[in-house]
Amino acid sequence: MTNSESMPRTAVPAGIVDPVASARAELKAALAAIEVKGNLPRRLEKASTRAAAKARVFADRNPIGAIAAAVGVAAAVGGAVWAIARVISR
Repeated sequence: MTNSESMPRTAVPAGIVDPVASARAELKAALAAIEVKGNLPRRLEKASTRAAAKARVFADRNPIGAIAAAVGVAAAVGGAVWAIARVISR
């Protein structure tokens, strides 16, 4: 693995002497950072994948707790839907 492969895309490599190359590297890193920050669907996908993995681990370690959590979430969502429907119907 080379140094450029181990660095994140949003980092500027150290040791660039040429001002033009340095400016290009900074621009490339800034654009990559904007892409990472602004790509909401990709960020949501990664977050949901992490949450699903954590939920699986939790369910494997504590199945009763996972069932209780699922029932609690279902009750909360149902209550929210009921409350919204009641507000809309008035």
